[in-house]
Amino acid sequence: MTKVKVAGFSVSLDGFAAGTDQSLDNPLGVRGAELFQWFFPTRTFRQMQGKDDGDTGLDDSFARRAMDGFGAFILGRNMFGPVRGEWPDEEWKGWWGDNPPYHAPTFVLTHYPRAPIEMLGGTTFHFVSEGIEVALQKAREAAGEKDIKIGGGAETVRQYIQAGHVDEIHLAFAPVALGQGESLFSGLDLRALGYRTIEHVPTERATHIVLAK
Repeated sequence: MTKVKVAGFSVSLDGFAAGTDQSLDNPLGVRGAELFQWFFPTRTFRQMQGKDDGDTGLDDSFARRAMDGFGAFILGRNMFGPVRGEWPDEEWKGWWGDNPPYHAPTFVLTHYPRAPIEMLGGTTFHFVSEGIEVALQKAREAAGEKDIKIGGGAETVRQYIQAGHVDEIHLAFAPVALGQGESLFSGLDLRALGYRTIEHVPTERATHIVLAK
């Protein structure tokens, strides 16, 4: 049975999933890269960069779980790019170059329609302006029997959790406090929503928590 998951979602000790002042030159915001120091050295991430090295072990295992086996992805517009408002042109095709890491249909939430973009490696970006429910329905149709990943950012993850659609949440808590940024937990009562911890794995670079209903 298809599950909807949040996987490999990095967050600071004080609950921020990105830093302030996100931009084209600083997509993770001020100090945002500190949240991903568990992920960047992994073999999984290095392979995304076309490299044949990187660390194996527990962090890499969680990194691989965060990307493998999904039949569709859902992203907020911030995860696709820094452009706001109407699409000014068709040149921007995401942060990742010609071969994004998704390798599956990927549905981008936006208020402004745009034609789909077919990329290398099996990724096609579909732009959904009818809201999170329509995006999820389209993702279910595309995923078949595989799982669906809600890829972020924090606002998109919160909306799907609050709506009761997320079956499993993997959070990678980085050992840093950002002080400010994009909050993941604002307005969320995970206990009231029925989540319980099913995995708790500390490593040198992060503490991995998996919650499920």
